[in-house]
Amino acid sequence: MSHNHQKKIAVVNDFCGFGRCSLTVSLPVISALGIQCCPLPTSVFSNHTGFQSFYCTDFTEHMDAYIAEWARLDLRFDGILTGFLGSEEQVEIVKRFLERFKQTGTTAVVDPVMGDYGSLYSTYSPRLSKKMKDLVPYADILTPNLTEACILTETEYRADLDEDDLLALCRELSAMGPRKIVVSGLERGESLENFVYEAGKEPVRILEHKVGAFRSGTGDVFSSMLAADAVNGIDFTQSVRHASSFIAKTLRRTLELEAPKTDGICFEEFLPTIRTIGEEEK
Repeated sequence: MSHNHQKKIAVVNDFCGFGRCSLTVSLPVISALGIQCCPLPTSVFSNHTGFQSFYCTDFTEHMDAYIAEWARLDLRFDGILTGFLGSEEQVEIVKRFLERFKQTGTTAVVDPVMGDYGSLYSTYSPRLSKKMKDLVPYADILTPNLTEACILTETEYRADLDEDDLLALCRELSAMGPRKIVVSGLERGESLENFVYEAGKEPVRILEHKVGAFRSGTGDVFSSMLAADAVNGIDFTQSVRHASSFIAKTLRRTLELEAPKTDGICFEEFLPTIRTIGEEEK
């Protein structure tokens, strides 16, 4: 009996029991968009690292055996989404996973989670950031923020890069493999911009009013929606609008609920309407 009649996305990321990020976000979001989400955990956290303390179990040593069972089941994926990776060994495992499971018709989305505001995250080393570059050629869609785009292209970080600079960055990234790129979360006064690049097309700038401070898991919602929309055949620019609109709406509700920043964004009550949010942008 075939397991491959329903659309599926494999998501490589850590599992976080509390705090709304990583796989805990991808599972409900991708499922609400009508696609089976198949998690490949890299580690298991009680809660994310933004809290004062947390428990963590690294899953690296189990990943190859876990993947081997998927191969025995002859699982095939319409999409693959990769997120935060904590070691060079995990990058190598994910490379092998992509080589085994990325087939014709599989859309690979690489979210190169490495840093923000011009700096690497504290858990990341320069050596690991260079290793992350190895995944870029496998990506159909790449979703860096400005810091990550600069790291991947070895460009000096500047927060004030203009449209020509961003276009040059995206062209350099696209030359490595991905034909669709969105540089996310660009600060534009009272707004946040997503700079959308698609090879052979004019770039598009999508702005949403800035809502509150940065919250964990926002990027995971964003990349999960892009991956699901790609598998569902949604136009790339429209998909970015869709994700941007959904996140802005949920952030407004999160502020109303006065949820702590560590708790992420309160998106659950909007999941029944996730497919239609942003329709007015078409």
